[in-house]
Amino acid sequence: MTLKPARLLVLLIATAALPVMAQNLAVVNGKPIPSSRADMMIKQLASRGQKDSPELREKVKEQLIDYEVLTQEADKLGLAKTDEVKSQLDYARQQILIGALVQEHVKKFPVKEADIKAEYDKFKAQAPDKEYHARHILVEKEDDAKAIIVKLKSGAKFEDLAKQSKDTGSAANGGDLDWANPNGYVKPFSDAMIALKKGQFTETPVKTQYGYHVIKLEDVRAAKVPTFEELKPQITQSLQQKELEAYRLELKAKAKIQ
Repeated sequence: MTLKPARLLVLLIATAALPVMAQNLAVVNGKPIPSSRADMMIKQLASRGQKDSPELREKVKEQLIDYEVLTQEADKLGLAKTDEVKSQLDYARQQILIGALVQEHVKKFPVKEADIKAEYDKFKAQAPDKEYHARHILVEKEDDAKAIIVKLKSGAKFEDLAKQSKDTGSAANGGDLDWANPNGYVKPFSDAMIALKKGQFTETPVKTQYGYHVIKLEDVRAAKVPTFEELKPQITQSLQQKELEAYRLELKAKAKIQ
């Protein structure tokens, strides 16, 4: 069969248009929505735990069509030209570019495994070898703390007296602070706590910036230090933040700021 020139031309145009159409998710009022935009949204949703599926892609497609319809209407009304919207668009552009810059810098200067290991070794060397299970009662005045100590010496239960504690987070649980690393407390509290023996309470009020404490030591145990693999993500993020902060300061120092 021989195709006529006119039909051949239509076929060639249609064939040439196929790859272009394949790159578009839809066309709204003559304006295409690229498929890459849907891919980007799917990727973002996947990072938040959603599973890629035909149903999800259909929802994304409908949402992007809605966005395009609404955006076109906003453009028609000239909203993009208002000062407020211009400022918001400029701000959004900055945030996107800064995010891209951060990703590019992290890619160029990845955190080295040796640096992560060195940081972990430093942490491990400084980590306390014991954990403490303590209770406390926090009051505003020193005399109130002294009165509590007198009652404890007379046989009052620590858990009952703890109900008057200013620390509402632990008061309902008898002043229980659970197991903790002593470095997690302010120094005067920590020093007083580790000086106690199991079952003892402080016989003088312990003053901190929060008020006056009466502390009771319930128990002590060997501390479990997290493994390298457990802490690796946290250390990596911390080192990345330090590198990015140094990069920010370097760029700012070079900038001409008037």
